[in-house]
Amino acid sequence: MYKQGFYKETDRMIDLIADNYPMLLVTNRFGINLGFGDKTIGEVCRMNGVDAFTFITLVNFLSEETSVLSEVVCSKLSIETLVMYLHNAHDYFLNFRLPHIRRKLIDAISDCPEDVAFVIRRYFDEYAAEVDKHMNYEERTVFTYVQSLLNGKKDPKYNISIFRKHHDQIEMKITELKNILIRFYPGKSSHLLNSVLFDIFTTEEDLASHTRVEDFLFIPTVLAFEKTLA
Repeated sequence: MYKQGFYKETDRMIDLIADNYPMLLVTNRFGINLGFGDKTIGEVCRMNGVDAFTFITLVNFLSEETSVLSEVVCSKLSIETLVMYLHNAHDYFLNFRLPHIRRKLIDAISDCPEDVAFVIRRYFDEYAAEVDKHMNYEERTVFTYVQSLLNGKKDPKYNISIFRKHHDQIEMKITELKNILIRFYPGKSSHLLNSVLFDIFTTEEDLASHTRVEDFLFIPTVLAFEKTLA
């Protein structure tokens, strides 16, 4: 169980990581590297050009599992910082996490009958393609739209509400893959297979958190900014 309670800019960054180790992924997605010594969260953010209020808000949002933030809070968040965070998360999932799981999965099912291994590989590859399509849409369409907003230009044919209406849950299919392996894997259990399943469990949780950040921080923040340009 992670430490509950709101973090502050004056807390040490090392204490944040020690209290809640998944924040290692969060700091990395803000472009913050390790080696920050005993510096506070605020100091580390400023050293790395990260908006400290946005960082703290997101950390507390994920730590407390809050689902609603006030419009006042959203209006104070840095859209540029949120886009950087989401972009780096996309890069992590598409170029590191999913390929890493696939390599381990292929090794874990090497002793399966070929027809079974083929189905598992295909299922994973279809899922990875679905995630790629989802995240690349956000990169090409949503983030491009938001950048135009930041430049003071509104698109009469697009707004963030269109994205919100069609924003689907991309972690669902990986949940199905996890369940298939647990229920129907035909070979002997192994340390490698268990390691793959652990990776799938944590990725499922990470994707769910990623979706929550988009739904309850990013979209409301962009909505609040859109109103300023009305």
